[in-house]
Amino acid sequence: MIDNLNTFRVVLIKCFLSGNVINHPIKYRESRNNVTEFVLLGLTENPKMQKIIFAVIFVIYIITVVGNVLIVVTITVSPMLGSPMYFFLAYPSFIDACYSSVNTPELIIDSLHERKTILFNGCMTQVFGEHFFGGAGILLTVMAYDRYVAICKPLHYAIIMNRRVCGLLAGIVWVGGFLHATIQILFTFRLPFCGPNIIDHFMCDLNPLLDLAVTDTHILGLFLAANSGFICLLNFLLLLVSYVDLHSLRTHSLEGRRKALSACVSHITVVVLFFVPCIFVYMRPAATLSVHKAVAVFYSIITPMLNPLIYTLRKAQMKNAIRKLCSKKAISGD
Repeated sequence: MIDNLNTFRVVLIKCFLSGNVINHPIKYRESRNNVTEFVLLGLTENPKMQKIIFAVIFVIYIITVVGNVLIVVTITVSPMLGSPMYFFLAYPSFIDACYSSVNTPELIIDSLHERKTILFNGCMTQVFGEHFFGGAGILLTVMAYDRYVAICKPLHYAIIMNRRVCGLLAGIVWVGGFLHATIQILFTFRLPFCGPNIIDHFMCDLNPLLDLAVTDTHILGLFLAANSGFICLLNFLLLLVSYVDLHSLRTHSLEGRRKALSACVSHITVVVLFFVPCIFVYMRPAATLSVHKAVAVFYSIITPMLNPLIYTLRKAQMKNAIRKLCSKKAISGD
């Protein structure tokens, strides 16, 4: 009871100092949240740099969407790419295209404007979308299991990774992402925002919003860190452990070991690019640092562009299927 009273006093004092209780006494009594929009400071406030950012991010976004959508379409329409391995390659490409579309278009548009604002509901939508598709990153763990079965039990691969199992694993990925994002948004949506609405970031995220909330967010920050950071760390460690058991490669031929190691190195690279920046941001105490912007650019904009190049397009069968698809389009266009 005393803690709740102290929290209310803190909120009341902060709102009084910002002028919101004086200017809107009735509105404040109805709700502790009278912020309708947030002001984003973006990556920089330098007008010349904003133009450069617009050009660079726009090109990266086009490459990301076109590359990932091309992979999804190629795997979907090509009969030769019907194995579970390619089934799980289509999913991360789809997730990358969606994940980069949550925040990147807003950044591109904001780069053309001096004042960058986002509505409260739009901000909450960004947070949900970011953690929904980011939470679906547990697909990388599913892909590691797929690679483990393919390398260690090649004769039973088709039986173990049948269509039903693939569908079940894909369903778990989407449900996991939805539950993770729902938990985040339920707690974030209930935060009291009263007056300060300037976010020193180019997107809405948990840590900047916790900084703006006019209440004690220490416990909530620890909970959100556990929900985001610990999940990332746990998945990362599980993936690393899964690659320790590669002694079975000694029974493979030289060409078989080369292909298996190539797939493992590619997958580990993608895992590091995705999970390490997320662990850095979300395993720390709830605070917004200047370096968070650069890290966020890396995992939300750069990584979705690199994933097709690192993982999918290195496969000769995938490249041949893309060539055939493009040649069919060219012939049909003539």
